[in-house]
Amino acid sequence: MTNTLPTLRTPAELRAQVRAWQAAGKRVAFVPTMGALHAGHLALVTKGLTLADVVVASIFVNPKQFGPNEDLARYPRDEAGDAVKLAGAGCSLLYAPDVATMYPPGFASFVRVGGLPDLLCGRVRPGHFDGVATVVAKLLSAAQADAAVFGEKDWQQLAIVKRMSADLDIGTEIHGCAIVRDDDGLALSSRNAYLSADERSRALALPQALQATRAAILGGMPVAAALAAGERTVKSAGFVRLDYLELVDGETLHSLGTQAPGARLMVAGVIGTTRLIDNIALL
Repeated sequence: MTNTLPTLRTPAELRAQVRAWQAAGKRVAFVPTMGALHAGHLALVTKGLTLADVVVASIFVNPKQFGPNEDLARYPRDEAGDAVKLAGAGCSLLYAPDVATMYPPGFASFVRVGGLPDLLCGRVRPGHFDGVATVVAKLLSAAQADAAVFGEKDWQQLAIVKRMSADLDIGTEIHGCAIVRDDDGLALSSRNAYLSADERSRALALPQALQATRAAILGGMPVAAALAAGERTVKSAGFVRLDYLELVDGETLHSLGTQAPGARLMVAGVIGTTRLIDNIALL
């Protein structure tokens, strides 16, 4: 497997290349990833190509968004294979800094978006979204691209990045890209590789619970009752933990007790040793 995709390792190199493209009149889109790429990531590149002339993707497994008992050490890594996939999707450049470049000795600055990180996933992953906001701020600052594309599977992350970008006047347009699913409905995730065949089958309870809960609410069932039924669906499938199943405002992420424009159903749970998330729009 040959890596034919140009790869840069430092912010100065990345910024110089992006500026050169922009000086030539080209719009540049940026796609941040942690690697272990699947069709969902490649859809981000495809979306980027609708927004700009050139797409740059990054691969960086960010240690600051992993908790002490999470899967940083075993998170799948395959830069060479990922580069081939990116090139095939139309990406023009890979940015792949190492940890020492991103967080050199003496690094002491962090970005925190008030409120949003304390909800949903933030309740069980304290500090996670501070790590996300910090690394995304650094990546967007390094790239200074015209647009950046994030997947909607992690809707909370997308909401936080949008808030941060607006609050800090970063200047890069933030775009979401629809969730890509397997034929049976499971949202694609790099962590799906951790699932055994049995766990993979039972993981379908997440999208099934979302769809059933959505149908129940739209059919007139009270939100609380519909959520409770959805929770039973997930738990009966053998999830060892259900972190949440909630109807929330898509922008503020605050829980809703009734239907509302922009509402989304959000779910997260652990099956085996793997934590999965998913969400769908209510309307």
